[in-house]
Amino acid sequence: MFFAAPLYAQPNGVVLVAKPGLADPNFSETVVLVTRSDEGSTVGVILNRADTRSLGEIAPRFRGAQSFKQPVYAGGPVLRDVIVALFKAEVPSAEAAFRVLPQVYLTMHPALIERLLAEPPREMRIYSGFSGWAPQQLEAEIEAGRWYVLPASEAIVLRRDTTGLWAELVAKASGERTAIERGMHVADAATPSFPAR
Repeated sequence: MFFAAPLYAQPNGVVLVAKPGLADPNFSETVVLVTRSDEGSTVGVILNRADTRSLGEIAPRFRGAQSFKQPVYAGGPVLRDVIVALFKAEVPSAEAAFRVLPQVYLTMHPALIERLLAEPPREMRIYSGFSGWAPQQLEAEIEAGRWYVLPASEAIVLRRDTTGLWAELVAKASGERTAIERGMHVADAATPSFPAR
């Protein structure tokens, strides 16, 4: 695995930070929350890229979409009209959802999303589309030096104002890398591993 073991305490999510100069326009200057699917592929959402469309424009037939007035974020280049919700809940949902942090979940399940829209939790983000990689593809990209990998946290993944998030995390990640190269111990600088699901 390309993520080291010390952050197994993370249920199933990590944050990718595009390194400066990443040429792919889909991911240039992005921060991406990623998790493993049951099939072993990697899926996630871009945290810091606003969608110019409203939820009502993206999914007009979605129950509750017209009344949702919060910003919608562009989750990634895959299936841009698929709605994805990232939300905080104390109790796991009965419908399919990826657990990315102890009380934070990611779902594409329409019935669950409609229920969340009907009774929005305090912490929820809606995305259009998602990001995905084939098995071993992301490992290869990290090996090639395209991404920094950081532990996910609620402060990052549920942050409301994502302006400046990418630059902040690049500074954090590159600073930690420098510390490691100098032989210093940085507790949260290890690159994490997705636990088996």
